[in-house]
Amino acid sequence: MTDKYMELVNTGATKKLAKLLGLPRPPRLRRYSEQGPLLPGPLLVLGNSARAQELSDTLVSWGLDVCRHDAGDAKLGGLLLLLDELVHPEELSPIMLAAGRALRQLLPGARVVSFSRPATADDEPAVAAVRQGIDGIMRSVGREMRGGATANGIVLENSTSILSPSALASLQFFFSGRSAYVDGQFLRVRNDQGVLPEDFTKPLTGKVAVVTGAARGIGAAIAKTLARDGAQVVVVDMPQAGDSLVKVANAIGATTLQLDVTAADAAQQIMDHAIGRHGSLDLVIHNAGITRDKLLANMDAGRWDSVIAVNIASQLRMNEAFLKAGLPNLRIVSLASTSGIAGNRGQSNYAASKGGVIGMVRSSAKLFETNGGSIAAVAPGFIETDMTSKIPLGTRTVARMVLPSLMQGGLPQDVAEAISFLGSDAAAGLNGQVLRVCGQSLVGA
Repeated sequence: MTDKYMELVNTGATKKLAKLLGLPRPPRLRRYSEQGPLLPGPLLVLGNSARAQELSDTLVSWGLDVCRHDAGDAKLGGLLLLLDELVHPEELSPIMLAAGRALRQLLPGARVVSFSRPATADDEPAVAAVRQGIDGIMRSVGREMRGGATANGIVLENSTSILSPSALASLQFFFSGRSAYVDGQFLRVRNDQGVLPEDFTKPLTGKVAVVTGAARGIGAAIAKTLARDGAQVVVVDMPQAGDSLVKVANAIGATTLQLDVTAADAAQQIMDHAIGRHGSLDLVIHNAGITRDKLLANMDAGRWDSVIAVNIASQLRMNEAFLKAGLPNLRIVSLASTSGIAGNRGQSNYAASKGGVIGMVRSSAKLFETNGGSIAAVAPGFIETDMTSKIPLGTRTVARMVLPSLMQGGLPQDVAEAISFLGSDAAAGLNGQVLRVCGQSLVGA
């Protein structure tokens, strides 16, 4: 958050006073840095899986101190639950009670991650019960975390291996500081596709990425993060934002393209620029978006139509053109919003557009997969930007505090980290995913 509250309640005498008075104390989140460790301490692995030993060996190769079944009294940086072979709810008891004891040993910024299988209508009732129960467990554990720790899950669909590239990449993402504001969420790995990067700190090396709406806020953060992760970036925004766009481009060595994403030839302009200047187009981030809030009873056509045109119709038109062009291995990541999931007062037009993004992504997955590509979306919750700074302080404070564990808004960087991950080749098996970056809250856009 951008005010002084977090600093006051986490330092010096005011920290003691806040604790004495029982005031909310938002933790400092462990965010990503190239020099930082993957986890802040040893990893305890609980449960059994057919390839548990191979997985443990892989985790050791990542530089982790891995303990199987028991870590003694050691302070833990992470807890990994192998739940993918359970067939009855009664099997949960020994693993989850052991996990409960281990939770007391977690360090600030620790990570809890589960591997499981999805519940389907074709499962035996007991199998479906335990699998769906794991969903409830991890979302509940996420709300119990303290000190900036989080809990998330990886769901292996069909016969997908626990060692598939996208499963391992998802585990790396959830363990790292890249997932600081992702809590109580699940990534569904649908197949064994994907290619792990040679260097997890540069997963986009050699890629050409386009970011729309990149002149400021979340868009600028996305552009900077993609460049940090190895991509050659093209930043796109309206001509009116030209000065700000140039500043972003100069900071990261990007090229600029000024255009209106609602233009009929926007996709062609993007392809011509990216391929003509850089030789390929590998990743497109649909970030451009606007809000024109009004209660539906007072909504007018101008507000409604402009939001639909920018936030969803432009993406549909561009994606259709990209697919028609047959670009190989093209990856798309779109910006949705928790408003499109839970709704927001005065944002029926915005919620329609962002819910539309979610529907578009799920429906388009099979189309992009045909050429080896993928499409995904990130749904931010309450993210601290210039736009949210205009919200009255009382409203902002309430929005921050409704989350039991994190108790704060996210940062543009948190959204950018998730987008960079979903746009990488390692995430190919996550085609069609919508990942909430909301600190397990459904407040705000």
